[in-house]
Amino acid sequence: MNNISQLLQQAQKMQVRFKQIQTELENKKFEGTSGGGMVRAVVNGKQELLELRIDKDIVDPKDAEMLEELVCAAVNKALENSRETLGQEMSKLTGGFNLPGIFSNILGG
Repeated sequence: MNNISQLLQQAQKMQVRFKQIQTELENKKFEGTSGGGMVRAVVNGKQELLELRIDKDIVDPKDAEMLEELVCAAVNKALENSRETLGQEMSKLTGGFNLPGIFSNILGG
């Protein structure tokens, strides 16, 4: 019975820490760039796009497709950086164990 009680206490502590990490990451900014830094995207830990900067020198009305690709690449890199940081923090907390559903719950999915 004592082992079950200890296990429940550990689970509660882990749940509190998950919430702390979630709050910390929601307020953190993650950056991604493309085109040698000419396109810059910033997202937060809630996977929301906060900023998008495009160097005016790469804006060519005749080649909107290239600009679209650069924007997508920068945003995707910023999101990847956010998810990677979340994964690292969760791995620290769980001792490297993969707990199914945890990441999607923290990201609000």
